[in-house]
Amino acid sequence: MAGQILYTNDLLDRKRLSGDPQADDLVSHVFADAGQKRQLQQLMGGHSSNEHLRALQDTFPGFTFIDQAGELPDWAERKLMKTGSAFFALHSENIMSLLGLLSLPYCYTAANGAMVLYLSELIRKQTTKRLYDTAIFVWEVMAPDAFGENGNAYDVILKIRLMHAAVRYYTLESGKWDNSWGVPINQEDMAGTNLSFSLIVIRGLRMLGVTVSEVDQAAFIHLWAVIGHLMGLDEDLITHHSKMAQQLDARIKERQFRTSTHGQELTGSLIDHILSVNNSKASADDIKGLMRYLLGNDISDTLAINAPNLPAYKLALIKTINLLKGLNLNRDTRVMYRTAYAAFKKQDPDRGKIK
Repeated sequence: MAGQILYTNDLLDRKRLSGDPQADDLVSHVFADAGQKRQLQQLMGGHSSNEHLRALQDTFPGFTFIDQAGELPDWAERKLMKTGSAFFALHSENIMSLLGLLSLPYCYTAANGAMVLYLSELIRKQTTKRLYDTAIFVWEVMAPDAFGENGNAYDVILKIRLMHAAVRYYTLESGKWDNSWGVPINQEDMAGTNLSFSLIVIRGLRMLGVTVSEVDQAAFIHLWAVIGHLMGLDEDLITHHSKMAQQLDARIKERQFRTSTHGQELTGSLIDHILSVNNSKASADDIKGLMRYLLGNDISDTLAINAPNLPAYKLALIKTINLLKGLNLNRDTRVMYRTAYAAFKKQDPDRGKIK
């Protein structure tokens, strides 16, 4: 029905009270036994692969979400997923930049949801390592064969799902959590995060002058919908097309975005990280000015991103470069992906350390 409100306050209020019941039950069960807890911790640290996924399934049998972790939902369309991953490969440099300049600070504006990141302290005290791990997750699930026989997506996603359940467990056990914020990493916040990596990235690409076709937009959103399903997102919060995504984004923004000291501190740590790894000729004001442009003045003020506007000629140059890149369409996206990912992994903060 035209104009139908899919995401009511009543629905989203209920979603704030729900985490991931299946994964939460496993963590509660396993953490009650010291031996099983050690087993899970060791497996969580293992290298992602289909073999590693089978090891998790063999070690913890009888949990439906683990047994089915390597299965796509019935509505998944592999052709669309492949188009989505090819789109990522074509624009991986811009997309990975947007995760730091747009997607993550966008999430930090949701004050209640951002509190779990603040309380865990890892994103503030180990910013570089945590952000690198997040980026690796994105690279892995966006690989051309991510969901094929030699892909790691199923295992990588399951490990993140289990990690979220462990964070919920420890956060609630800490005694620092206020139930008025909802459940830590609840369904509404999970949906918002999924949107920040899909719809919001598309929005950012267009603002940078990248031409995004309706087909590519649909494919990218579909790929992230599949990832959301495998991450334990409720089916009624999975957005199957851009109109659904835009409506849910608007509702979450209206409900959750507000000024908070922890959101500002998380953003400050993120900006410090971005500036510390900046190898370009862009100044600190240029980078923060680009963030203001992408996020808009209201959100930037909410997050205390204080910087002058990016000069118009610099923004025009960025858009022109991206427009020209888009004219060269005859490229092997598999080769592009492998080359770009290999270059990114050289940024590993643990690279060269003795393990």
